[in-house]
Amino acid sequence: MDGTLIDSEPYWIAAETELASRYDVPWSHEDGLQFVGNPLPVSARVLQERGVALSEDEIIGYLLMRVREQVVANVPWQADARALLNATVSAGIPCALVTMSYTSLAQALVAAAPDAFSVIVTGDRVTRGKPDPEAFLTAADELGVDITRCVAFEDSPAGVASAWTSGARTVGIRRLIPIEQRDGLSRVQSLEGWDVDTVRRIAAGDVIDELGDSV
Repeated sequence: MDGTLIDSEPYWIAAETELASRYDVPWSHEDGLQFVGNPLPVSARVLQERGVALSEDEIIGYLLMRVREQVVANVPWQADARALLNATVSAGIPCALVTMSYTSLAQALVAAAPDAFSVIVTGDRVTRGKPDPEAFLTAADELGVDITRCVAFEDSPAGVASAWTSGARTVGIRRLIPIEQRDGLSRVQSLEGWDVDTVRRIAAGDVIDELGDSV
């Protein structure tokens, strides 16, 4: 969700920076980038270690509240991903939303696209967050399909690792964070120009790598 489907990473980094500043804790844009795609408890623990004197649950609750407020006010869709999602849903292909954000935030997005997702797996529903494959395996199970028949789209190293390890055909989109090469991993600059036939090609085993030796 975050980064891949909506451009919400600036919301997260702003919320982290705002909270850190309340406790006179330095928090840079680069600090925020380190936690893109990771489970929320990871960010919460680091903020605690830096000096934010709140419990893990309090930190997560604050971040979720602030980001949800902004998403409700304005869903910052990634135009390329939204177009492909619409085309996929229109073709009758079931889709799952797999995110380390919690249910309260995911619901704000789903309200803006109520017919898009057959399954929603959030960070508060799994025991092991990304990069562990549990979330993607759970989504495939709830869709009622073999994970190897799924195509997963991710924009963060943790998300790519989670999807790739699960056995899904994985597409890494280069948004904010470099994506390293992996055997069988597709890597693209954007999803602009992608259609359902492209997704079917990836599902059949094709690999598209636009990044080459770069990340």
